[in-house]
Amino acid sequence: MPNFEITTASADDLTTLADWAHAEGWNPGLTDRHAFFAADPCGFLIGRLDGDPVSCVSAIRYGSGHGFLGFYLTRPELRGQGYGSRLWRAGMARLDGRNVGLDGVVAQQSNYRRSGFRPVWTTMRYEGRPAAGLPVPPGTVLVDARSMPFDRLAAYDRRFFPAERDSFLAPWIAGPARTSLAAVRDGELRGLAVLRPCRTSSRIGPVYAESPEVAGALVGALAATDPDTPVAIDVPDVNPAAVRLAEQLGLSPSFETARMYTGPSPDVDHTGLFGITSLELG
Repeated sequence: MPNFEITTASADDLTTLADWAHAEGWNPGLTDRHAFFAADPCGFLIGRLDGDPVSCVSAIRYGSGHGFLGFYLTRPELRGQGYGSRLWRAGMARLDGRNVGLDGVVAQQSNYRRSGFRPVWTTMRYEGRPAAGLPVPPGTVLVDARSMPFDRLAAYDRRFFPAERDSFLAPWIAGPARTSLAAVRDGELRGLAVLRPCRTSSRIGPVYAESPEVAGALVGALAATDPDTPVAIDVPDVNPAAVRLAEQLGLSPSFETARMYTGPSPDVDHTGLFGITSLELG
């Protein structure tokens, strides 16, 4: 009889998870695993059948009251046999008592509703090569975000994400093969965006900005670092200005998910959220 056990994933196991996610169309960043593992080293669970990984889920704890589920996958040839549901229950048990979020693909949203999640907005991935030469608003300068004090970047991130996540954010901004830009005016942080390479494009996320003009300047400057490679941004429709900007940049919708929560929608600054950080970890 096959032996199925659930174990905590190692840092090396995250490469396998990234391969599975890519096969499902998620296209995570090539070096995302460094920040993912730093976020919660015990938060990645793998189901092993006779020692071989066959299913996975991430159940990341943020602060004292928030959690995020991602990487919920089972190898296609083994679906329908209960391996995924056992991982799901283990992940939810790890986040018991927290307001849990996820970004659910369309095919799974009805299942998530039955598990107590409710949709609060739709996220659409927009892809392509943004219009070139987007102007930086007068008085605003774009600087390497890594040159700024990290505590200022972390405080800014808290406007747009429901919990402190410094251990994740630091390698997300400054990790390998990344370009991070901050928009500054009058000494104040007005925007932040990070580009990282993926297998089929580059991803930009998060995109935080005080206005569409600042967001557009950040996206344009990041895309210009490798103009031959298309970019992808996961845009929340809860900010209509973000959707309009993606369309104005000439990007095309390609992949839809829904942000869902088990509790109330967190009170964050949606008007400044032009692109979410990650479908996998929020």
